[in-house]
Amino acid sequence: MDELLGGHLRTLREAAATGRLPDRTELDDCRAAGARAAEQGLSVRALVEAALVTAESLRTAPLPALRRTVSALMEGYENAQRSALRHEGEARREFVNDLLQGRADRLAERAEHFGLRLAETYVVAVARPAGPMAVDPRTADSGTAGSAPAGQGRAGPMADALMTADPVTAGPVTAGPARDRQVEGDGALARRIEEAMVARFGSHNVLIAVRDGMLVCVAPGSLAVATGEFTHHVRQMFSPGWRVGLGRPHRGPGGVVTSYREGANAIEFGDRLGLRAPVLKAADLLVFPVLLRDRAAIEDLVTTVLCSLLEARGGPGPLLDTLEAVFASQGNQAAAARKLGVSTRAVTYRLERIRRLTGFSPDDPTQRFTLETAVLGARLLDWPAHPLT
Repeated sequence: MDELLGGHLRTLREAAATGRLPDRTELDDCRAAGARAAEQGLSVRALVEAALVTAESLRTAPLPALRRTVSALMEGYENAQRSALRHEGEARREFVNDLLQGRADRLAERAEHFGLRLAETYVVAVARPAGPMAVDPRTADSGTAGSAPAGQGRAGPMADALMTADPVTAGPVTAGPARDRQVEGDGALARRIEEAMVARFGSHNVLIAVRDGMLVCVAPGSLAVATGEFTHHVRQMFSPGWRVGLGRPHRGPGGVVTSYREGANAIEFGDRLGLRAPVLKAADLLVFPVLLRDRAAIEDLVTTVLCSLLEARGGPGPLLDTLEAVFASQGNQAAAARKLGVSTRAVTYRLERIRRLTGFSPDDPTQRFTLETAVLGARLLDWPAHPLT
């Protein structure tokens, strides 16, 4: 401590002898001493107490000079602390970004630094606000706003837009106070959720990051309550319109990537299918990746079963909506009518119209399964808005 405060002592002696207040160079020396104290792990209380004890040894140390030197010591200490936290946060964000992208460069070594054991099972929760989370271009890693490889967990058109557009407004990135407030607001929101999660589970158990315009939480599969807690904070802090996708537990670094992609895909499937539930589990939606795995087969099914609906008066939209409502109501036509806001008679008429046009009836168990699968495929392929080739 004597070595750290040597400049502080010389400055006070000079001030006592001449009555002169410390100049800029002397105060900079005190700031540098405060920074070194922080780097050595000393507490700010110990630093200030040592500085005051040093001043007491002079007996005639002028208070204005003492106040300025102590203030400079504390300023240097605090600046060093903030810098260390900033670098730690940047390293953490870079690690999460590399982890979610599946980059293997020193992953295990870096994970150990953050207290993670990558050989364990992890689960990833992905939260999408009503509008994509902002990523500050001044600090974000170049890969943070990118999208996953085609066909591997991309978050749909939104992820593509983030490559070249402002994540908040979906327009060109612009500078200025408004843009800064948007970035700071979203960043503060992510930090609040991260702080709440770390306060409960510890920094070695959860990782929070903004990626692809969404907030991502990585937690051990054995800590099932973590994703529930994450969803709770999203519900409390995000505006209405948010959605959370939960990946399945998987082991190892590659498992983290898989779980992340499953969570992002769950959100995309929810959007495509018009699902109302704000929280979607990949485990509940396993049929949809299966359907899309053989795109040619699902396109053939939609074309064969549903294309005749294009001949219906008013287009296929009302008939597809009717089928979805009937399937969601387990065949209860009265309940389907209430969902659609029409009479039961109208639902009965539409189902008969579908039977005549397609040759498939929802009342027949085998034909019902074919119809329901075709309707799901149509929603996944955004048919008929996008004609099939």
